[in-house]
Amino acid sequence: MKTRILSGAFALAALVACKEKEEKNTIEEIIEIEEVAPETYAEISVKKGGSWKEDTREYIDGSFENVDELVVPEEHTDHSWYIRYEGPGWENKQTAYRLYLDWRNAIDIFGKKVDTLVLPYVGTDGFDSYHNNAPWGQDILKAGKSMGIGGYGRFTGDTIAHFDEVQKTSVKVNNEASQSSVAINYEGWKTGDVTTDLKSVISIFPEDRFLKAELTPSISFDGLATGIVKFEEIPLMQGTSEDGSWAYISTYGVQTLAGEQDQLGMAIFYKTEDAEVVDGPHDHLVVFKPSTETQTYYILSAWDQEQNGIKSKEAFEKDLAEKLAKLDNHGVLE
Repeated sequence: MKTRILSGAFALAALVACKEKEEKNTIEEIIEIEEVAPETYAEISVKKGGSWKEDTREYIDGSFENVDELVVPEEHTDHSWYIRYEGPGWENKQTAYRLYLDWRNAIDIFGKKVDTLVLPYVGTDGFDSYHNNAPWGQDILKAGKSMGIGGYGRFTGDTIAHFDEVQKTSVKVNNEASQSSVAINYEGWKTGDVTTDLKSVISIFPEDRFLKAELTPSISFDGLATGIVKFEEIPLMQGTSEDGSWAYISTYGVQTLAGEQDQLGMAIFYKTEDAEVVDGPHDHLVVFKPSTETQTYYILSAWDQEQNGIKSKEAFEKDLAEKLAKLDNHGVLE
């Protein structure tokens, strides 16, 4: 029996190119084939065939094309119209995320109402159309000046230094049967008196709503941090695993762009021996101790409009407790 699914990452890319030519851009237009869909997907899509407008750092004309690797042009900044939905994206059947691949370096959430892959269609019918409610879902998180959910920067005591000064940023996308990941190398990232290289690998897996983030700096320095955007009247919740080796910070409540009653839960799981929780100006922060070792943490979101989603704070807290227990027993969630 035929199903409305895609055959794999290559089929996704080919279908996007075909659909762009035909100017068909809605999720309902997925073709019917008899293959099995990939369970995870990551991508980055950039414009080709146009040119940079030097005075505004905007990319004019051209059309989007998926690439496996990219060295980010020096001209690129926020709202350059060069990268589709402004950075790489990760997705499985339950959830999707994106990272702003510019000075902001925040991670955002695409809330999904469907259990099919949607990223190849996001932003093809207008650069920022994903802010609007659509049958597949929409961008639901307002990151503002924060790192969004699980983005990273350097906490300097009173502010977060993002990625304003970087000599070179390169990206590589990898889609495998067991997971999809995006590796980002930042060379010459300068914050205050510290200049370092930083490697980030962020992965998504077939089941559940989380991303795994791995950060590896080239030198030891203080302040490497991740966090969750702060909203007024949304309290911070915290939990620690039974043996004390893992903990989380989380928030739950009305904190989306999608609707006045929408409920969203966000969490970060971290190793207690490697980090501490700090209150930042725009984020609830997890600040890592100085080290050149890889810092591993997990990013999780749960939107109540997902198919078979988490619908209450109590259910969200239960899910977090189950994940802490798994981290206690296995050290990983995937």
